[in-house]
Amino acid sequence: MIVRSFFLITFTLFISCATKETPLTAQQIIDKTILRSGADKVENSQIRFQFRDKKYIAIRKNGDFRLERTFNKATSIIKDVISNNGFNRFVDSLPFVVVDSMAVKYRNSVNSVHYFSVLPFGLNDKAVQKKILPSSTINGIAYYKVEISFSENGGGEDFEDVFIYWIGKENFLIDYLAYSFHTNGGGKRFRVLKEQYNKNGIRFVDYHNYKPLKTDIALIDLDISFEKKQLKKVSEIILKNIEVTLLKD
Repeated sequence: MIVRSFFLITFTLFISCATKETPLTAQQIIDKTILRSGADKVENSQIRFQFRDKKYIAIRKNGDFRLERTFNKATSIIKDVISNNGFNRFVDSLPFVVVDSMAVKYRNSVNSVHYFSVLPFGLNDKAVQKKILPSSTINGIAYYKVEISFSENGGGEDFEDVFIYWIGKENFLIDYLAYSFHTNGGGKRFRVLKEQYNKNGIRFVDYHNYKPLKTDIALIDLDISFEKKQLKKVSEIILKNIEVTLLKD
């Protein structure tokens, strides 16, 4: 009886340990998210799309990149370009000198649209700091909750911005994201998946864009505020005419 009880206890402990789920780290979650969304393919690609009244092109290959924004202003065609060599503006195909303060503003504007367009690409950059938060449930679906912040060294002018991503525990895809920002008076935003598209194996997402009705609502609680209808819709983030060409390494 003693031997039988010993083996019964040992077997029970074995089953308990075998079925106990090992928690994933923030890094592991982000790695899975990048693979599931096809964002690993962005590293060597050419991506075109339109956002509102402007056209965007991103060319990335083996660490080299060129991010463009083109739009019409009066009778001129303006092209803003960010590359490994910095920022440049062209007016009717001719180089145009921009004062430093405006160059920073234009560069941030171009970079922001390209950054959001291919998320979660970029979440493994050297300046990115990842932190796992308590899990969350929105509309009955369980999500990992990962906070992204940036080190000052390499984090750009907006290194103080903070992001939170709600990543499905079943599919490892981002359905919601929130962020705080400090430019133009600062604020918080909460984005909700509207539509998703697969272009050449890369997932692209359109969002409903919300802001909190009260400024004292914490960034980490915006999912709770969303379900309590304490957010106001301010815009929609919609990418049109998406074209993707994968480039060989």
